[in-house]
Amino acid sequence: MSTSALKDALVLGSGPGALSIAAALASENLNVEILSEQSPEEPWPFTYGIWGEEVDELGLSHLLEHRWVNTISYFGEGDKDPNSKKNEVTKHNRDYGLFDKNKLQAYWLAQCNKAEIEWHKGSALNLETNELTSTVKTSKGKELKARLVIDATGYKPVFIKSTNQGPVAVQTCYGIVGEFNAPPVEKDQFVLMDYRCDHLNPEERKEAPTFLYAMDMGDGKFFLEETSLGLFPPVSLDELKRRLEKRLQTRGLEIKSLVHEEHGSYLPMNMPIPDLTQPILGFGGSAGMVHPASGYMVGSLLRRAPKVAKVLSLAMKDPKASSASLAKKGWEALWPSELRRKQAIYKFGLEKLMRFEEKLLRGFFVEFFSLPNKQWYGFLTNTLSLKELISAMWKMFRKSPWTIKQGLMNMHGRELNLLFKALIVNNK
Repeated sequence: MSTSALKDALVLGSGPGALSIAAALASENLNVEILSEQSPEEPWPFTYGIWGEEVDELGLSHLLEHRWVNTISYFGEGDKDPNSKKNEVTKHNRDYGLFDKNKLQAYWLAQCNKAEIEWHKGSALNLETNELTSTVKTSKGKELKARLVIDATGYKPVFIKSTNQGPVAVQTCYGIVGEFNAPPVEKDQFVLMDYRCDHLNPEERKEAPTFLYAMDMGDGKFFLEETSLGLFPPVSLDELKRRLEKRLQTRGLEIKSLVHEEHGSYLPMNMPIPDLTQPILGFGGSAGMVHPASGYMVGSLLRRAPKVAKVLSLAMKDPKASSASLAKKGWEALWPSELRRKQAIYKFGLEKLMRFEEKLLRGFFVEFFSLPNKQWYGFLTNTLSLKELISAMWKMFRKSPWTIKQGLMNMHGRELNLLFKALIVNNK
């Protein structure tokens, strides 16, 4: 078995989480290598959205494939009469963008290649950690040694350990890109959530609510995706496809040309924060970084990777720093107590929404998006401070009708425990 020279960091994975942290570490002049089952140049299968202001502040708007100014949602019941109040539009007054995923991938790869990061193909089989080094044995018969191993292998990590906190809510979606007999949305329009349910019968409305996520892609093509926000057990892809087809039929829409069919993604929304005492660091999905209320993560990767890399770079200046102490510094930078408390609030909110029937859910979002623009935006992007987040949620609670107040106050299952965690977080 061949053994590589000792590196500062070994990153496992080749998705957005892995490339973002590897690029950030390389920018700190650390000696990094990557182990992944797939080539880092293998195209990513999913699409990634982000709010315009968020990407502008990062100086990365050039990585967008599409950008929409006309961004809206529908939270009414829906009606065949287009002028009915049941079709009332909620205007978001914020730009929304869709990454060109090839450009985003190339952005991180360019930084990795500039630093001459060494790539190893294979899977990680075993991890051994001693005082100063960690060793990973690979399926290709290699031993890779590093001062710190970072597991960025996604939602089913190879080595990262987390406590079982109950069922994980899953966001599922079924989408199509195609041309239609009539525009399903207005020209240059982006629809974040269309919760209109007039295409469903009374019995179907008692089932799990789903919404349409839709956008004009230009050149006569549109992307339509039926989505379940987050649920356990998840809404099946067959059910989502059936609902999308029924939604289209009710609106008199027919597919003229099907360009692409997206068979859905199962996105874990409320994964637990990992054990922060383990001598290995996680990043991305493996570290529970997905936003429980929105499903977004790329903006967080772009913001948090440089901060974590900076902390690790400073810690590695001590040649006697152990793998465990380096991992501890990394976890502290990734999940400080304020972020953990905010995460508990988001999980509490998602737990509530999973129990709301469709009418109450639509009412909730009407109130949510009537918050000041900066508050709901900061909530969805996880850019509010803890104090600002609590203030926004309290403001919404005060102004909401009694039915929503009652839905938020009634405690079920693990909700009380999540609320407790939002108030008090163990600093270990």
